[in-house]
Amino acid sequence: MPPNTSRTHAEQDATEAVLELRDVARSYGGVPVLGPVSLTVGTGHCLVVTGGNGSGKSTLLRLAAGRERPTAGTVLLDGAEMDGDRRQARSAVATVIDTDAFYPDLTVREHLMLVALAHGGGKAAPETVAAALAGHHLTDRAEVPPSALSSGQRQQMLLAAAFVRPHRLLILDEPEQRLDAGARRELAARLVRHKARGVALLVATHHAPLVAALADQVVRLGHGGQEDSADPEGPAGGGAGEDDAAGEASGGDDADGGGGGREAAAGDRG
Repeated sequence: MPPNTSRTHAEQDATEAVLELRDVARSYGGVPVLGPVSLTVGTGHCLVVTGGNGSGKSTLLRLAAGRERPTAGTVLLDGAEMDGDRRQARSAVATVIDTDAFYPDLTVREHLMLVALAHGGGKAAPETVAAALAGHHLTDRAEVPPSALSSGQRQQMLLAAAFVRPHRLLILDEPEQRLDAGARRELAARLVRHKARGVALLVATHHAPLVAALADQVVRLGHGGQEDSADPEGPAGGGAGEDDAAGEASGGDDADGGGGGREAAAGDRG
C-alpha cells in the first residue's frame, strides 16, 4: 500500500484558492440540470467530482471553466468572477472536456504546435511538443491527422494538448476514457506529479483507481445537486485500485508542462 499523502484540513485551508464555486446552479429553459454546488480547489489540490449519468458533472466543469455562466451563484477564479473570454482565464485554465477537440486538417504535431505557440511557447515550443508526443506515445503518429488515430490515441492527443501550454488550473472530464490500463496508470502518475508542482485539478471521473491516486477531496453529485463532500478513504489517501493506479502514481517522466483540447483547439484558437 502506498504511503498516505493526503493533506489535513488545516493544510487544505491554508492552500491558496484558485477556483471557487459558491452555490452554483444551472438551468436550461427553466429546467434545472445542476445545483446548488459549492466547492473550492486550491493550489496543488485535486477535487474529484463523481455521480451518475445526468447528475450534472459535465455542466459543472463547463461552468468552472467559464464555458457557460451559472443561472445562480458565482464562479471565482483567483477571487474574481470567472469569464472564460478574459485573458486571465485563458492563460490560467486548461481543459479536456470535448471529445472531438481538434482541427481535422492539421497533423497531430501541427495541432500541438498551434496550441503551444498560441499560449506563448515561443522557441521552446518544438521541444515541448516533442516531449508531449513522446510522453503520450504519439511520436510515430505525429505527422498524421487526428482522424487517422485510434480513439485511444485521439484521447492521448487531447491530453497532450493539455500539457503543452501553461496553466494553473486543469479541468478534466473523464480523462481516462478510451485509454487502456497501462495508459490509465501513466495518466494517474502524470497528474500526481502535476499536482505536486502546485497545479489545481478539478476532475470528473468514475474510475476508482484514478480517484484513489489523485483525490484530496471527493464531491458527489445527485440529480438534486451536491449530495456530499468528503476526503477520499484511499490513496492520495491510502489504497490502490484495480489498475493499481495509486501504486504507479509516483514514477515516470514525461511532458507535464500544461495545456488544453477544443479548449485544446477551439478554446485555444485565440
